[in-house]
Amino acid sequence: MVDRKASATWEGDLFTGKGTVSLDSAQAAPMDVSWAARAENPEGQTSPEELVAAAHAACYAMALSNELAKNGTPANSLDSSAVVTFAKGDAGFSVTRSALTIRGDIPGIDAETFEKLAGQAKEGCPISKALAGNVEITLDAALS
Repeated sequence: MVDRKASATWEGDLFTGKGTVSLDSAQAAPMDVSWAARAENPEGQTSPEELVAAAHAACYAMALSNELAKNGTPANSLDSSAVVTFAKGDAGFSVTRSALTIRGDIPGIDAETFEKLAGQAKEGCPISKALAGNVEITLDAALS
């Protein structure tokens, strides 16, 4: 078992306050967060949803690299992104969607096999599993 830690500080109310998010690994300087960055214009700040998108993109690329290696067709490179949607619905604000996009440079694989393995990786990715049942997860997978 491995535990990972991030922390946040917040000052003020939700709409006019501000805060920072820090990663325990110190791989990034403390990042500014605010309601405006979350729901309006980021203006150089991050949001919980952007951090979820980063986690999903990284996790997914790792999961797909494993599927490709098990298939005997390791990737030269994978370019992954996730767009996480934060929207207001009847029950208030929530994360509604994570749209994954992956482009791969994989020698010796056909498009059909790549798409199959990409789908398996989407289901097997631990972040996908954490979001499953709560967030729509879509996938756009293609060879580059």
